[in-house]
Amino acid sequence: MKRNVISIVLGGGRGTRLFPLTYSRSKPAVPIAGKYRLVDIPISNCLNSGLNKILVLTQFNSASLNSHIKNSYHFDIFSKGFVDILAAEQNVENESWYQGTADAVRQSMKHLEKYDYDYILILSGDQLYQMDFREMLDFHIENGGDVTIATIPVVAKDATGFGILKSDDDGNITSFYEKPDYEILEGLKSEVSEENKHKGKEYLASMGIYIFTKSILKKMFEDGAGDDFGKDIIPNSIGKYTTLSYQFEGYWTDIGTIESFYEANIDLCQDFPQFNLFSSSPIYTRARMLPPSKINGSYVSKAVFGDGCIIMADKIENSVIGNRTRIDKGSTIVNSYVMGADFYQNTTEIVLNDRKGRPNMGIGKYCYIEKAILDKNCYIGDNVRIIGGKHLQDGDFGTHSIQDGIVVVKKDAVILPGTHIG
Repeated sequence: MKRNVISIVLGGGRGTRLFPLTYSRSKPAVPIAGKYRLVDIPISNCLNSGLNKILVLTQFNSASLNSHIKNSYHFDIFSKGFVDILAAEQNVENESWYQGTADAVRQSMKHLEKYDYDYILILSGDQLYQMDFREMLDFHIENGGDVTIATIPVVAKDATGFGILKSDDDGNITSFYEKPDYEILEGLKSEVSEENKHKGKEYLASMGIYIFTKSILKKMFEDGAGDDFGKDIIPNSIGKYTTLSYQFEGYWTDIGTIESFYEANIDLCQDFPQFNLFSSSPIYTRARMLPPSKINGSYVSKAVFGDGCIIMADKIENSVIGNRTRIDKGSTIVNSYVMGADFYQNTTEIVLNDRKGRPNMGIGKYCYIEKAILDKNCYIGDNVRIIGGKHLQDGDFGTHSIQDGIVVVKKDAVILPGTHIG
């Protein structure tokens, strides 16, 4: 079946709900699972689905995202595949930046004219899932879709936080409600599998993954259908175009908040995590050529390690430890995500800091860290205690912030020896 597709990954806006992780980077550039970036997920799903014409639309805080993509995705000279960046731009026809997800694609359509494609796959750059897009494309083509939306069954208590679609028995979407009130949910149930019905998952939530037939999307833009896919384009397409629901049965989560980001990472440490890093569909990322991690005298349970770590901790439990992390002796890390470092300190600097009692990059001696996220290049001094929990008040406190009881130590932050947080 013909699948002439171009994939567009939306680079995200300000990402305020993920602050401070998005202070100096866009959401898709946030490190996940110790060695990847969030943008690696949709790109890897595309490549694993045989779709190798990929554009990433960027606008806000895009420097680190641009650098990561440039250094990660290279195709041989005989391949027609690419992962290219389309940055937001002002020009003589339009002096405004992107006004929404659909406007970002609309402004980029002129750059797509040099490519041969029949279908456009629109993806978010900040979600965690594994999907074979070929199955969704086949569904779209076989059912004569103009627009196909990937949906996932959810329970009533989660439905109020999503765009909920109601579909008929043939998969045609008949109505759409953005974050509906609980009182009207009963009338929004759709046909789902018996397993999902038994679990109470009878509401179809939009995953923010769309397939458009090229000619239809162009016509929508010409007709001024709106600036946002979820708020404008999708609701306006129902009843006017063949708008289909493609039900996805696997694991999917939207990394929209510090809490969801934290939970998604910590879940990777479980015996059978919901997101399987060890499947036959690899997650691609930048090849950093780092040495293997070195662990000395530590008790380790349910932990995920990146590359190039030097670990002398007493205990690491239920935690993700990122590339180049250094943890000194006597320290304990529990229920935390330590992102690691972008570079190694030289030995001379480490010795000098030890003599002067200054923190080195990484985690010092006899520290205790629980329910925390440590962004990259943190300097944690000796005898530091960081303990998150619901007893803590949300707020920003200079070197760190607290959201939903999770302590987030900012990138490049210096936490002095003996400091207590929590």
